Amino acid sequence: MFDNRFQGRHCVVTGGASGLGEGIASRLAAEGATVEVWDINGAALTHVDQDRITTRQIDVTDADAVSWAMTETNPDVLVCSAGITGPNATTWDYSVDDWLAIHALNLHAVFYCCRAAAPLMAAKGWGRIVAIASIAGKDGNPNAPAYSASKAGVIGLIKSLGKELATTGVTANAIAPAAVRTAIFDQMTQEHIDFMQSKIPMGRFGTVEEIAAMACWLASDEASFATGACFDQSGGRATY
Repeated sequence: MFDNRFQGRHCVVTGGASGLGEGIASRLAAEGATVEVWDINGAALTHVDQDRITTRQIDVTDADAVSWAMTETNPDVLVCSAGITGPNATTWDYSVDDWLAIHALNLHAVFYCCRAAAPLMAAKGWGRIVAIASIAGKDGNPNAPAYSASKAGVIGLIKSLGKELATTGVTANAIAPAAVRTAIFDQMTQEHIDFMQSKIPMGRFGTVEEIAAMACWLASDEASFATGACFDQSGGRATY
């Protein structure tokens, strides 16, 4: 890791009480950032320096709550990591309620956060926005239509936002991991998990630490010429 790479930076990580968000929040804090975790569960992270990381019970699917909290927090770095997979079913068997719920968290919440954070960062002349998308948003996974479509939407949103912010000192990028074994696997069938691993040429799932390393690079000063991009972390699965 890089000692104090984020000294003086204030970061918001949505969905940071578990999974990829927790790993990213922990690494940001370990490298000197002060971090606010926004998570509907409001769970506390216990294995990192609590002087650097706090948790707030924020429902990121509530546009008004996001706008208020973002203005109050005014972060330098925003990492949008909150997400769910939803059930595994064909498109024609997929319920409308599940479709709407997955898009509310996976896509609409990212829009709400970016919409609130971008002008605050632009006014300061520096900022980093990192959104966790998925290889499913590029390839489309069968029996995961809502998840695939919502993550494709995240990629498109970030590509648009990055171009809009290109001259402001603020960058916006996405990461498209292949499957990473976290608690989100509990939402999937074993058949779907096996399918995802079979598509990865490396023959293994990614790790939280690998995704956190990419997220922290994109959140740093070093990634100053990267914006409006989607970075694959797919173990060779990505084909474009």
